[in-house]
Amino acid sequence: MKVRTLLVSATLAGSLAAGLAGAPAQAATAGGPGASETLQAKGPVKHFFGPYYSKFGGGESFGRRSSFKGYWYKEGGRYWFFGDLFDRDRDREYSYVWFRWHDRSGSHVKYYKTFGVRHFDKFGGFRKSDGFDDFKIRVCEGDNRFDDCGGWGDAF
Repeated sequence: MKVRTLLVSATLAGSLAAGLAGAPAQAATAGGPGASETLQAKGPVKHFFGPYYSKFGGGESFGRRSSFKGYWYKEGGRYWFFGDLFDRDRDREYSYVWFRWHDRSGSHVKYYKTFGVRHFDKFGGFRKSDGFDDFKIRVCEGDNRFDDCGGWGDAF
């Protein structure tokens, strides 16, 4: 008799725990109390782009080409860009990433280089009110920043 009582109690306790664990998720999806806090905690929507690759150079395989991939999001009226440049062939030649953007004052270009991996965290801060309307990326690899460049990829 006691074993059966224990089994029934354990089953009820397990059911109750499972129901309580699912309640916050159901409330958030149903738009109940706490739903707006759950959605706000997620943060801004990320827009992914890439990967963009350097051109083939020196007979290397596709898997050894340099690449860049990332994402952007809008927060507080500004556009922020994030990403990683990967130099995958380890040939002691730099990998380069070029950023080109356009706003009311014209086109702007900036490049960065690495021998390994370079992370970009919150690059930009561009505003539509300043005429920001385009962001492109290209990847190069070689002795200088103009060697084995891939095409410009449209990130925004």
